[in-house]
Amino acid sequence: MNVSIIVAVSRNQVIGKDNQLIWKLSADLKRFKALTTGHTIIMGRKTFESIGKPLPNRTSVIITGQADYVAEGCVVVNSLEEALEKFSDQEEVFIIGGGTIYKEALAKANKIYYTKVHKDFEGDTFFPVLDLKEWKSVNREDCLPDEKNEVPYSFIDYIRK
Repeated sequence: MNVSIIVAVSRNQVIGKDNQLIWKLSADLKRFKALTTGHTIIMGRKTFESIGKPLPNRTSVIITGQADYVAEGCVVVNSLEEALEKFSDQEEVFIIGGGTIYKEALAKANKIYYTKVHKDFEGDTFFPVLDLKEWKSVNREDCLPDEKNEVPYSFIDYIRK
């Protein structure tokens, strides 16, 4: 099974503030949808609550320490290990956040779909700095801002060396 992380990260490693995305990048949302549709997506409870519902055409898995947590249309587990074990028959699963789950998943992932947002943002949730001794960039697309994307960004795909 491929464990893939999909994340958008600002220049100063911010990924969110007050449990929300903080930039408008239509292209990143389209890429997220194209890559994750038809797959299992694994997230923390706060990430799920910021989305507010299971995403269409995906199996939504929520990690929480709350024993009685229920989310209609989702699979609820108590750890990343439990989520990965439960879906070990999948070809690829996607870790979609938040900060704590990303930190834990980084050691288990073998691919990262990384959107680098070329601007600093104020935030309260961060993505770890990638150790480029462990990761190799296999694809990169640099994009300029336009009417639907407010800041410059790059799509970078990494695989574990």
